[in-house]
Amino acid sequence: MNDIASRTLGIDEMDRTRQEFVALVRMLIDSDEADFAALFGKLLEHCRQHFSNEGRLMRISRFPALGEHEGEHHRVYGDLVQMNRAVQRGRLKLARAYVKTGLTEWFDLHLATMDSALAAHLKLTGESRTPMTGTALPVLS
Repeated sequence: MNDIASRTLGIDEMDRTRQEFVALVRMLIDSDEADFAALFGKLLEHCRQHFSNEGRLMRISRFPALGEHEGEHHRVYGDLVQMNRAVQRGRLKLARAYVKTGLTEWFDLHLATMDSALAAHLKLTGESRTPMTGTALPVLS
């Protein structure tokens, strides 16, 4: 995630969201047992808002790869929800490993491929000025 921390997509809202995600993941990796559960809950909420807002942008701009991109969001969010149940019961080991390796590797690839394609599409269609916040759509809200 070191290389990804400096990468920008050229869409302010997407870049801010990426920076928040990276910061949360780093805090989780460095957290102690006492703080991990609360931070994991914040990551879950961040991802819910992030994925919902990006889904809204993809719909507004008629992004052609909406299904694939949103499918990835739903899969990862579902994984986080399942792990959060265990985390809230004090079982942190799997979630810690997932955050440190699986989630960071997924995000690096997702940013380099799907988010980069979305950013290029938004610039091309002129939708990059559309705010990402607003009414959440459909499954993650």
